[in-house]
Amino acid sequence: MGGKRVAGVPGRPLRYNLASKFCLSNMRVTQFFLATLKEAPADAELVSQKLMLRAGLIRRLAAGIYTWMPLGLRVVRKVENIIREEMNRAGAVELLMPAIQPAELWMESGRWQKYGPELLRLKDRHERDFCVGPTHEEVVTDVVRREVRSYRQLPLHLYQIQTKFRDEIRPRFGVMRGREFVMKDGYSFHASYADLQREYRNMYETYGRIFTRLGLAFRAVAADTGSIGGTGSHEFQVLADSGEDAIAYCPASDYAANIELAEALRPATERSAPSAALNKVATPGVKRCEEVAKALSLPIEKIVKSIAVIRDAEFVLLLLRGDHLLNEIKLRRLPGMDAFRFATETEVVEHLGSKPGSIGPVNANVRIIADRSVSVMSDFVCGANQEGFHLTGVNWTRDLPEPMEIADLRNVAVGDPSPDGKGTLAIARGIEVGHIFQLRTRYSEAMQATFLDESGQSRPFEMGCYGIGVTRIVGAAIEQNHDVKGIVFPAPIAPFEVAIVAIGYRKSEAVRKAAEDLHHKLQEAGIDVLLDDRDERPGVMFADIELIGVPHRITLGERGLKEGIVEYQRRRDGQAAKLPIASAAAELQQRLGG
Repeated sequence: MGGKRVAGVPGRPLRYNLASKFCLSNMRVTQFFLATLKEAPADAELVSQKLMLRAGLIRRLAAGIYTWMPLGLRVVRKVENIIREEMNRAGAVELLMPAIQPAELWMESGRWQKYGPELLRLKDRHERDFCVGPTHEEVVTDVVRREVRSYRQLPLHLYQIQTKFRDEIRPRFGVMRGREFVMKDGYSFHASYADLQREYRNMYETYGRIFTRLGLAFRAVAADTGSIGGTGSHEFQVLADSGEDAIAYCPASDYAANIELAEALRPATERSAPSAALNKVATPGVKRCEEVAKALSLPIEKIVKSIAVIRDAEFVLLLLRGDHLLNEIKLRRLPGMDAFRFATETEVVEHLGSKPGSIGPVNANVRIIADRSVSVMSDFVCGANQEGFHLTGVNWTRDLPEPMEIADLRNVAVGDPSPDGKGTLAIARGIEVGHIFQLRTRYSEAMQATFLDESGQSRPFEMGCYGIGVTRIVGAAIEQNHDVKGIVFPAPIAPFEVAIVAIGYRKSEAVRKAAEDLHHKLQEAGIDVLLDDRDERPGVMFADIELIGVPHRITLGERGLKEGIVEYQRRRDGQAAKLPIASAAAELQQRLGG
């Protein structure tokens, strides 16, 4: 681990400016707990994790659990403030629910066992079961079913900004996949599905404003509902090469979807007539599609791969083109396939007479589901159901029956036609920072949360759910905004807007007076400013300010002051500019949009 530079002690309490909605302070580095590192710990993986540790934003306490240091907490609070402003503007009402939740609520919803080991369970002294909340659908539904009786009290949207815990099996990437994190979770309740859809659109637009104000490049994409449940959802993805999620989007339109959900359309071209004879060829030791294509000197697009799965006790053979990837989410959405598993080698041999690697659909007396692209293929290659052999020149109807079941089984690929018909698809990487769901009555029915409608009939609430990963946003912002010198924070969430580097502050009365005067003027203008008043070499001071990502820097020194100038440097620019000291505060205000 690199050497640590610690400046000062915890500073004076921050003042919260109600007009500008961010924290202002009479802040000097010597009064602030700034702890930077020359090098990141060896076990840090992502760029954001390395830079957050080096910049002193976070410190690791245990696997996936971090202390937010004063500098990092300032960033978190600014993210929270923007979210809170926009949620309030959208008509949501803030509350705070307990982190510890009784098991009984989760048993009512059916998630006590279904949620799995990520749910941290515990017992109190009376041996009663509780959990540390990873989310709050059950708790908020309980609140509303106790308090809301009539349609006249609807709609209602409640949200909170609170710490969550999910016991990840392998926490990694710092705050990007931690076990403890801060989340904004909101829940809406409605008398009708139409009103839920209205609020869903409201939140879609609200989230767009939030991420735009945060200064992030993002995409809203159609997504799977996952363990939360419901009938429809959108993810908000920050675009970054390091993102875990693949996003399919159309550059010529607004279409975007998580690759798990993006539809692969049936090829527009019709199947060609057979032109080759069926032939059995030896392919010893060749199993993977790439190997088969190379051995037979054919393009991989001519290979059909067979994937064996078990649905209940039924053996099913899935057919995909050799260069395509199975999409398990899509497969689970097919009727009766939600609980599928991959077949064992023993089961494959039992049903097809060959080990995996040489299996295929010809003369296979099993259920077959063909991907849309496979259904239009001709003269293709597949396993011969005899180890070490493949069939070439295979054609539907002639060599095997037409597929009875055709479905979208694969991930989309670059160049596929866009489902909206407006171009072709591109693939980007993204980091999920927000997710909105139409829960419908998934929880209200299970927990008997009802209201009386206009006719006096009891009906379950229509519900929506809306989440934002507050602490994850910080990591995602850094993944998207950094350079070789460190973090390049978007201005709205930078820990400070401006840093004043006073070279010789403790040695020169002129530097000290000029720095204090500029510091005071910027503060009076409502600018969040940090004064670096340390007795350090200029290189150390510059490196720290660049590392922590302050967007604007003013440098004061004796030589410049004698000429009546200061040096202005924008974090994203390569060149510095000289400003007259007399007008520096006003010019900086103008550059900041003040």
